[in-house]
Order: sequence, then structure tokens, then C-alpha cells
Amino acid sequence: MVGEGPEESLDRTIGSAETVRQVFDQMPLMVIAMSGPDLRVVAATGAYRAYAGRTQMIGVPIREVFPESLGQQIWEIYDQVYATGEPASLREFRAQIDRPDLGQTVEIFVDFNVNPVLGPDGAVTGLVVDLADATSRVRERQAAAAAVEQAERRYAAARDVIHAMQRELLPAGVPVLPQVQVAASYLLADADTAAGGDWFDALALPDGRTALIVGDVVGHGLAASATMGQLRVLLSERLAATGDIVAAIGEVDRLAARTRGGYAATVCVVILDPATGEVCYCTAGHPPPLFIPRRGEARYLPPTGDGPLGVSTDRVTIGGAAAPRAVEVRVADDRLEVGDMLLLYTDGILERPGRTLAQSTVELARAAADAAAGRALPLHEPTAAERVCQQSLEMLVRVTGHNDDITLLAAQRTEPAAPFHTRVSADTRALNELRQQIAGWLTPLAVTDADLSAIQHGVTELATNALDHAYLDEPYPGPITVDATLTASGHLHLDVRDRGRWREPKPSADRGLGLTMASRFVDALRITPIADGTVATIEHPLSRPARLLTAEELASGVRPPQPEPANPFLILDQPSAPTPRIRIDGPIDAHTAPQVDDAIRTASATGTRDLTVDLTGVTHLASAGVSVLHQLTARSNANGRRLRLYAPPGSPADIVTTLVDLPHHTSDPDTTTGSPAHDADR
Repeated sequence: MVGEGPEESLDRTIGSAETVRQVFDQMPLMVIAMSGPDLRVVAATGAYRAYAGRTQMIGVPIREVFPESLGQQIWEIYDQVYATGEPASLREFRAQIDRPDLGQTVEIFVDFNVNPVLGPDGAVTGLVVDLADATSRVRERQAAAAAVEQAERRYAAARDVIHAMQRELLPAGVPVLPQVQVAASYLLADADTAAGGDWFDALALPDGRTALIVGDVVGHGLAASATMGQLRVLLSERLAATGDIVAAIGEVDRLAARTRGGYAATVCVVILDPATGEVCYCTAGHPPPLFIPRRGEARYLPPTGDGPLGVSTDRVTIGGAAAPRAVEVRVADDRLEVGDMLLLYTDGILERPGRTLAQSTVELARAAADAAAGRALPLHEPTAAERVCQQSLEMLVRVTGHNDDITLLAAQRTEPAAPFHTRVSADTRALNELRQQIAGWLTPLAVTDADLSAIQHGVTELATNALDHAYLDEPYPGPITVDATLTASGHLHLDVRDRGRWREPKPSADRGLGLTMASRFVDALRITPIADGTVATIEHPLSRPARLLTAEELASGVRPPQPEPANPFLILDQPSAPTPRIRIDGPIDAHTAPQVDDAIRTASATGTRDLTVDLTGVTHLASAGVSVLHQLTARSNANGRRLRLYAPPGSPADIVTTLVDLPHHTSDPDTTTGSPAHDADR
């Protein structure tokens, strides 16, 4: 009180008013306090006054202190906090203010918290705002983004090389099999995007079964492609050697755990027995196959519940060193009738712009079923599997565009391919007929042009050799018969038989050229003399080309629209929660995943304190986001703390985290007790 001595003015709780004023004014923090419904400034630290470039503001309504801020949504935030009593926090808020001391308008970015001041009766009487300048941080990030953009332009000339490398890392085609029609398509995320981490494979196993594989490595670029190549080769090699899904995925899981970039890769493996239709499959963090029956509605097979590759934290000690323990790989069974089809795919087809996961799964099932039945587009593709891989991709992507690579692999169980047999006269006029007959048999199998050309050349050379040599001294040349079958391994076995007389080849500059050429056209050639003639046998693997496409190629030169994200991305602190908590709204994809990583690490003190992450508002959870959440959950567990992920039932985050076996709460852990269905304690 005025007139009182120092002893009488001293507040034993907070100190003298003068001391408090001096300390408050010299704080290096920017703080401003406002009072009353018109928010008159009642206090401001020296740091705040210097930052704002204003010294005379006490007693003035905040709107009059910064009249230029009208329309920038600042006052609306203040009014909302004053009206509701609920605090607000915003990060990197962009504003433009006048600086009278500089004589100019400047653009700033600030992190600020707005907290209500309560009176004795609990009513809001004012606000306290603390802020921190984020301009340098934002400008640095913008500069980094500009540098990246410049680098992308600088290396634009190398894109063709990158795409060529991607094509080399992936199979050039899929095998042509006697009782299974297989087809594959790969759509790059964007013509300007580096190689990605999707992969597919299809191979005939030694016991006659067929293995189908689709996988996805997190990220893009050369590192993702290199990791993809390692995982693809190992998985295919182990399946070919053992035919055992459990053993093969176990080995690939261990490789992913110790390979940079392999963490949280996903894979779906299917083994089909064409003779019986029996199916055995595993979905290691990957979307489950789509079952398309010859008759009836398409349906998704149940996921097996296995998590992504390389994320197991179980360790055993071997020779004093920690090593990953073999994970439990679960499989499920189903059965295909003749005419039924399975479609394997990567999540890029589901995570299309403007579509929820639920919408995309329904659309994919409908489009694939229409394509399989020939209801979508004119039947240019020779097989139903080709139609599904090409037409369903076009029908879906041309409407929404796409943000990620998309891989489709389809396999339809069919009746066994009929063997080929023909008998032609030993006459040069029969050679063209023979070529046409071979083409007529091979074309429905949808072999590559290279294979068709190789077989036609090989058969022609062998028939010509028989014509020129086997019946050289015969007045009435006998016939030439050609028999061909497609083996369970996807190899063409073809015999050219004549009834002439075997003659040992004589060294000569002009002899033996036909056999030499035939041997170069095909994979293997064997000549066998028999009692009544000669048999020339060709062995050659047949494949069907896989379509590696860009958006322009898919749309015949017209680029599909790439809509802007419909939902803003926000990370909000929730200081009023009973425990440390943040909320994430919008898409968590490859672009925003690093921000999520940084925010969670900061809020959880790098995994050293418990934290709740509210995923209610997440509209899109891509594999990059799943990888971040997996890693941060593992880090918290290792520190004896808990990272509680909250995703309400049926939300996009709940669907994805359930699919990839990522522990999470389906009821709010800060307001309820118990162990929800997908909680980490399950």
C-alpha cells in the first residue's frame, strides 16, 4: 500500500511487489497478461515488449495494441479461451505484425500457449499468454525444403536410371503355369518419385505348388529399393528351397531386424496347390488377400495377425551376444475352386487421396470383381488375372489419383493347359503353318513376346533341320510331329520328332547352324537318336510380362488428378489432461511421419516418461507412420515406460493398428480403466 514502509508492504508469500516486478520484467520469457472481457493488457515482460517493438501497451485493449492483426484469427483464439476457460496451444503460428521501432511489417512464426486466469469464484477474469519465436526454425526448414527441391531438379536427368534400376530389382514377369494364371502390375507413386519399396514375386515350387508374394518396405529411394531387393531375394530363395512359409518368413524377419531400412517391412505370402486348390497364407503386417470367386461376392481373407518384419523385441543370448529370437509365424488356410482368384496388393491402392480405408477396401473388392467378370472395360487383356491387375488399377486411380506405389498380383486357378500336338509334312510350305499353330497355342497363355518369338524360332529351326537332313535321301519324306506341354515348374517341354535316318553331324562350315541357332533361342536343347528317327527336345521357361507403369502410362498419356490433402495436419499439446498427452489430427504419411516422430520424442522426453497419443483425428495412417509408432513404442517399453496409443473403435488408426498388430487402446486410457481389446496388456 502507498505510504507503508518496506516491512508493511512485504508479502511473505511472493515477496515485495517491486521485487516481483523487477524479476518479471527481466525474465527472458515472452509473457503478456490481459484482464477483462476487452482483454486490456495489465502486464508484459521486457522480452515481450522488445519482440513486439512496443513499449506503451499497459491499460490498452490488446486489439488496439496490434490493430494490424485483425483477420489473422488471433483474437478469435483469445476470445474462445476467455469464453470457455479451456487453454489453447498452437505451434508455428504464422502472423504479420507492424514493428514501429523498425518502421516495417514483419512476418513471424510463434509457438504460444493461451491460459485462462480464474477469479475467486472460478470465473475467467483474464488471460496469460506465453510465446516463443519459431521463425528461425521455420525458415531453416523452408530453406532445407528449397534445397531439396533444387536437388531434385538437378538430378531429374537421372530419373530414368532410377526407374531402370527399379525394373531390374523386380521380376520382369511372372511364370506361365498349367493350372494357375498369374499377372502383376506395379504403378510408381509419381513420375518424379525415386524408386520405391514395393515388391512382388511369383514362383513355381519344386513340389508343384505356386508361391505368391507381395511386400512393402517403408520409404522410397535407393535405400528402400536396396532393402527391398535383399528381402525379395532371400524370401524367394527360401521358399523355393523349402516350400515352408513359416521357416522362410522367420529368416526374412531376422534379416529385416539387422538390415537398415528393413524395420517394419510388411509381406503377404500365399502358397497355392493348383491340383487341389488348397491355399496356405501369412500376412506379416500386410493387408490380407482379396478372394474373388468365380461365382458370388468377393471377400477379404482373415489376416493371420502377424506383425511387420523386424519389429520383434525378443532377444536370446548366443555366445554372449544378443540375437533376435525366432518369431512365431502364423498361417491360415483356404481353398480355391477352378475359376476362383486371389488378389495380393500393397496399401497404396487403399491409401488413395480422399478415401477412407473402409471406402477403399469396398471399392477395391468391387472393381476387382467387375474386372474379373469382364464387366469393367473392353476385354483387351488376354486373361482374367491380367484384367484385374490392369483394369481395377485404372478404374480406381483415375478417379482419386495416388500418393504411394501400388503393386497388384493376381492368381486364378484354371483347368490344366491342354497339351499341343501337330503333325506336318516334311515340306518347307508347312513351316509357316507350324509357326502359326505354335503361336495359336502360346498366345492364350499370354507369354511374353520374347518367349513367343524364341519358341517359334527354335521350332522352325528344328523342323528345318529335320527337313534338310533326316529325309535327305528319302524319295517320300515322312512327317514331322511336334508335341508340347507346360510343366508344373512353368517350363515349356517341346519335342520335334522325325522318322528319318540319324546321321552323325560332320564338321563343316555350313552345317550345324540350325541347331546352333535353336540352342541360342531357347534355354536348353537336347538331340536324342531313337530307333526310328530323332527327337529334338526344347526346354524353356515361360513368363508373362509384369506391367511396371507410371501414372501417364496408366492413363494413356493423361495424368490422373492429384488432389490436395483434404485434412490439415495438426499436433496439439493437451495440458489439461491428467497425464502427459498430445493429439494428432490429419494424415500420418511419409511426409508427416518425421514431425510425429519429433513431437512424440519431445513430449515423452525421448521415451523416459509415459505419454498418451490421441489418434482419434488421424485420417490416414500409412506404413511410414506405423513404422514410427512401432519404433517409439519399443523405445518406451525398453525404458520401462508406456506410450499409450488411443484409437477409437472403427477409426482409421484403429483399423490400421489392428491390421499391423500394433498395441493400442480403443477406449480413452486417461478416462477409463481396464484392458481394451487391442491394448498392449492384452
